[in-house]
Amino acid sequence: MKKLMTMTRQFRDDENGAAMVEYSILVGIIAAASLVAVLAIGGWVGDQFTGLCANLNGKGVDETGLAAGTC
Repeated sequence: MKKLMTMTRQFRDDENGAAMVEYSILVGIIAAASLVAVLAIGGWVGDQFTGLCANLNGKGVDETGLAAGTC
């Protein structure tokens, strides 16, 4: 009976499972935040290139008169 009580106390005091759950939640939050940041920055960069293309469209003419400047 004493051995069973000792094992029960050790199981109760063991916090490895709780720490693993906490770290798993933390990793999930970091992964979600990283994904949102990458998507937001990617959208911003895409908009910048689209705006640049719209500004340069039709203005890129070389000395031969070719190159219409379409993106």
